[in-house]
Amino acid sequence: MKPEELRDIAVIALEDSKGIDISTIDVRTLTSITDYMIVCTGRSTRHVKALAESVATKAKELHAPFVRTEGERESEWILVDLGDIVVHVMLPATRAFYSLEDLWEPVKELRENKNG
Repeated sequence: MKPEELRDIAVIALEDSKGIDISTIDVRTLTSITDYMIVCTGRSTRHVKALAESVATKAKELHAPFVRTEGERESEWILVDLGDIVVHVMLPATRAFYSLEDLWEPVKELRENKNG
């Protein structure tokens, strides 16, 4: 399965479960760890857990080769690792505190300025 297909499947699963403020970050030129990061907010720990489970279940149904989750116990921030895609599902306060989008954006700008 192509990374873009897996990314789209994860986003659809989050949308179907009423994920809030879904953001996709293309990190292919920034890191070799993964191709895309998806960040999404849930309303409560129960909602965060349901969002992460939705992504993992959908990926497993479509035979994604690698599905692993971390953080279910506290459910403030659950990471769903799909190999080429990493999904971060967080409570609003956790997302605001860690601000992953703001963490990657300066790196992206530095790379673009260096190459441009």
